[in-house]
Amino acid sequence: MYLTRKILLMAYLEDYKHKFESLVVGLDSSNRDQLRRKANGGNSIIFTYPPSEEKIYIEKGKELLLVDEYQFIDVSQILVRFIDNDGWTDFESYYNDFSDTPHLIFNSEDEEKDFMDLIINEISEAENNNKTPILIRTGALYGTGIDNVNIMEHKVVMTLKHPLVIFYPSKIENENLYFLNFKLASKYRCTVID
Repeated sequence: MYLTRKILLMAYLEDYKHKFESLVVGLDSSNRDQLRRKANGGNSIIFTYPPSEEKIYIEKGKELLLVDEYQFIDVSQILVRFIDNDGWTDFESYYNDFSDTPHLIFNSEDEEKDFMDLIINEISEAENNNKTPILIRTGALYGTGIDNVNIMEHKVVMTLKHPLVIFYPSKIENENLYFLNFKLASKYRCTVID
């Protein structure tokens, strides 16, 4: 285990350090106009990395990105809070009832708070604290019917003073972005750092 972690860390240090440097450059306020042009008017940065290296990227992100400027938002913890609101038994029941249309549970149009609302609230809180929001552990979105484009095109995200950064376990193949290395994902409203 230790040796595997050390090898992954060395691979990070040798091959991917430039990604964090590119992220910092992309976040620089003097580059905002360029970001919006590259992102087709969007206000998001997708920071890609292999899913198997997520732990290392999150650790290094928290180490390299100053806490007083950035707010890390753990999507997996938000999902747990969302499920805890109704309790596991009730959640399991209505999840099974809506398994073909999960967006009706996690991202509905009704007034009741859902998973998407909780994510957007956290992003708004970062904005209110004058920090750049960074979504981590976004693999928790899989199966919810919430895609990265739903978040990137949300009116709150589109009007943030600081761009939203999405740590995104994925790969790019033939110019296509694959969430968790297999689910085709949108690159339309964002700049991709790969």
